[in-house]
Amino acid sequence: MSGGSGTGTEIELVQLLSPEGERVDHQGYSFSGDDETVKGYYRDMVLTRRLDTEATALQRQGELGLWASSLGQEAAQVGSGRAMLAQDYAFPTYREHGVAWCRGVDPLHLLSLFRGIDMGGWDSAAVGFALYTIVIGAQTLHATGYAMGIERDGLVGTGDPARDAAVIGYFGDGATSQGDVNEAFIFASSYNAPIVFFCQNNQWAISEPIERQSRIPLYRRAAGFGFPGVRVDGNDVLAVHAVTTEALERARSGNGPTFIEAYTYRMGAHTTSDDPTKYRLADDLEHWRLKDPVARVRAYLNRTGAADDSFFDAIQAEADEFAVQLRARCLGMPEPLMLDAFDWVYAEQTPYLAEQQARYAEYKQSFATEDEAVGAGH
Repeated sequence: MSGGSGTGTEIELVQLLSPEGERVDHQGYSFSGDDETVKGYYRDMVLTRRLDTEATALQRQGELGLWASSLGQEAAQVGSGRAMLAQDYAFPTYREHGVAWCRGVDPLHLLSLFRGIDMGGWDSAAVGFALYTIVIGAQTLHATGYAMGIERDGLVGTGDPARDAAVIGYFGDGATSQGDVNEAFIFASSYNAPIVFFCQNNQWAISEPIERQSRIPLYRRAAGFGFPGVRVDGNDVLAVHAVTTEALERARSGNGPTFIEAYTYRMGAHTTSDDPTKYRLADDLEHWRLKDPVARVRAYLNRTGAADDSFFDAIQAEADEFAVQLRARCLGMPEPLMLDAFDWVYAEQTPYLAEQQARYAEYKQSFATEDEAVGAGH
């Protein structure tokens, strides 16, 4: 429990694992998994973080056009991603690398997107994970519409655990200021859509602090739209899993939407084009490093004796090999060609786009060397 941001009331934060790695009881939520499950979450978070580290390095070396870091948000993503059932469907922003991992998306597809090779090469229907959305908050409307659709298809509230499905829509604290997100809340509430709105409040909308966006805790906004909201410690993978599991089950049962505010911190930059030292204090970062979600689970496994050095060494070795293979696969991808972008706009290219493509090809050819021009003629 902590003070209420000028509201004069208390804020309840669901936490099941303290920053020191101690289990904490909560009257409303509990984690039902065993230590083997927790060890699996640790592996998920370590590999997700290694993906993030390697992708950032690749961008700095000119191999990716951009990268959006998820550093510090691994527990929020893995905890919620592992709470989903196979038939559930997630709608991400551009930062849900840990959720993508949990849903079985090949990390190379994430790199190919940021390299400009494709628009997202994974089979979204097969893995239940939609393509990344760059437009801030737009995916919440997509998620709500999809949720309304599965409800009308009779896939909600049947009592069949293998059939009933739910949707989870991810967004950040900055997106809550967007009209699309608030419209999604209205439609979801009005139509009792089976959706979980999952807000990763990482404290910063690029350079705008949360204090300048909302005078009340974000989870309390849900009450104004007529559905429950809960704030969970977003650096506690056990609490995130417990809260998301209950919210998804509520949605699958036909009881409508839930708003989850995962209170976390973006320890890296907004993207690789951002310099966070220009707008936030180093002391804040150090404060949140003490709440590191990966270190928290390691502390728990050490404290309880559920894992020894050989386990952690094996995970580290796997992460090292994962990074080596991911880099090699990334460097093996072709260079993106601007001319190909015209083929990605519509399933069937329009005459107007074909004309643009031809004009661009002509323009590009004007810069070719004599040998290249001769080769193009053949």
